[in-house]
Amino acid sequence: MAEEMGRSPIGSEPFNCSAPDTGNMETIHLFGNEEQKEKWLKPLLNGEIRSCFCMTEPQVASSDATNMELSIERDGNQYVINGRKWWSSGAGDPRCKIAVVMGRTGGDSAPRHKRHSMILVPLDTPGVKKVRPLEVFGNVDAPHGHYEMAFENVRVPVGNMLLGEGRGFEIAQGRLGPGRIHHCMRAIGMAERALSMMCDRAMKREAFGRKLAMMGVVQHQIAESRIEIDQARLLTLKAAHLIDMYGTKSARKQVAMIKVVAPRMMCRVIDRAIQVHGGAGVCQDFPLSRMYAGARTLRIADGPDEVHLTSVALQELKHQMTMAKL
Repeated sequence: MAEEMGRSPIGSEPFNCSAPDTGNMETIHLFGNEEQKEKWLKPLLNGEIRSCFCMTEPQVASSDATNMELSIERDGNQYVINGRKWWSSGAGDPRCKIAVVMGRTGGDSAPRHKRHSMILVPLDTPGVKKVRPLEVFGNVDAPHGHYEMAFENVRVPVGNMLLGEGRGFEIAQGRLGPGRIHHCMRAIGMAERALSMMCDRAMKREAFGRKLAMMGVVQHQIAESRIEIDQARLLTLKAAHLIDMYGTKSARKQVAMIKVVAPRMMCRVIDRAIQVHGGAGVCQDFPLSRMYAGARTLRIADGPDEVHLTSVALQELKHQMTMAKL
């Protein structure tokens, strides 16, 4: 279903499966208490409200999430939140009512991956400000929207903390793994649409006395696209199978692999489709330019390629060293 939804930019909307809502719903379902589920999960599941996810920060290299500086400090029966986030996907939607915010609660003496926490922040809380919408290659991505957000002395009840202080990275791994696989499934669907458009254009247009589809270079682009899509789909299905059978933690390497493979594949396929469409491929008459912007962005969103490649390499080295000792 996720692959089919990915064929259209609004494909996830009627199924209430849009990012970041699916990840946020899963987060509250897995790590929220009963009060949080009743107040926020039910209306999210019913499609009555929307949510955003606030993790990346403009002033630090957020590919290393331990750099996050937004502070979450306890003051009696409340937490006081101060800091700035950006690329808060979903914040631009007028239906967005709740944010899942990740910030620092622990001091330097705590282990690096125990210093951060996740907390629920209603967007109508005093001190929450939408600073500006961020453009993606010149597109504001309405109505979903990605915003820079400011949190200035924002106070929320202690009961809004998810799972407990210092559990942010634990939650992030549970949230981002399934979220990444959803992105990859949708990427495959979008690549399938781009390939279909490429073939349709090649069959209808003629140049130098013959259809584009009869030219060897175009045929090779079509063939390479089909091969790469099917390769990415099989790797994604393997990752999904491992999650179903053994859980997200056991599929970490495969999830990192597909997060590199699927967006790169999608970029290449859409780029070929644009080339076959010529000038039409980069104008508003076809969706390819916007599709490419989304595809290229996905190589950064939810972790850049380089972070995932490092993760795969370290896990592979560990595996090889273990096998060498047997």
